Amino acid sequence: MPIARLSSRALISVTGEEARPFLHNLLTQDVETLGDGELRFGALLSPPGRLLFDLFILGEAEGVLLDVAADRRDALIQRLSMYKLRAKVQVAADDRPVFAAWPDAAAGFIPDPRTALMGGRRYGEAAANATEADYDLHRLSVGVPDPTADAPQDKTYPIEADFDLLNGIDFQKGCFVGQETTSRMKRRSVIKNRMMPLDFDGPPPAFGAEVLKGELRAGEVLSGRDGSAMALVRIDRLDGDLTVAGRPVRLRKPAWMGQDVLPSSTD
Repeated sequence: MPIARLSSRALISVTGEEARPFLHNLLTQDVETLGDGELRFGALLSPPGRLLFDLFILGEAEGVLLDVAADRRDALIQRLSMYKLRAKVQVAADDRPVFAAWPDAAAGFIPDPRTALMGGRRYGEAAANATEADYDLHRLSVGVPDPTADAPQDKTYPIEADFDLLNGIDFQKGCFVGQETTSRMKRRSVIKNRMMPLDFDGPPPAFGAEVLKGELRAGEVLSGRDGSAMALVRIDRLDGDLTVAGRPVRLRKPAWMGQDVLPSSTD
C-alpha cells in the first residue's frame, strides 16, 4: 500500500480547557462532540463565508490537532490568536509530520473523513514508499478537490469546493464564522458552481484557463497533472462537448458525488 509524507501539510495544537468550544464556534465542523482519536474535515471561513483555511481536526486527550496547509500555518495561528481574546486556549505549531496511505487506511492510520476512497492519515513518523505527487495523482483520480491548491484564499465558497458533499460542513451545529451565507446557499439551492475533475490527453491546461461549451464559458481549470485536473464548473453548462484552449476535455462525475447534485443530463 502506498504511503507518502505530505510535506505540504503541517500541524497546529490547540490545547486548554476551552479548546473545543473555542474551535466549535469558529469552524464549519462540530468540534465539541469530537472523540479522542477521531478525525473530521472542515474549514475556517471569512465572515462573508468564503474559504480561508481548509483543515482536518483530530481529537486528542489534551485538546485538538489541526492539519493545515504548511504555507498557511503561521497565518492560521495568527488568525486563531486574534479570535482567542481571553479564552483559556493555547495555540502553537506542532512539529509532527503528516503521512497519507491509500487507497485504504493502513494500520496505524485514521480513515480520511471526506471519503473512504482517500485512504487514511497519520500524525507522527511512518515509513514512506511513495511521494506526495503520487498521492496527488490518486486524489485527482478520486476527484476530490484540494482547497489549498484549487481555491484561491477568500475567493471560493466552501460548497463550490464540495465541502457539503465531503463531510466538511455540519449544518446542524449552529453558528460558525460565515455560517449565514453557507447555510443560505444550501437551504435555497442557489449553488451554481461545483469543483469536478476533467480528463484529457497530455499535460494540464494553465491554472485559470477557460472551460468552454461551444462559445459559452462553462468554468475554469484549477490544479492538475498529466491527464487530469480539477475545474470549477457551472452546473448548468456541463452537457455536450467541452474544450479548453481548443482541446477536448471530458468531465468526470466522482463516485462519491450524490445522484441529485447535478442535472440528470450530466450523470
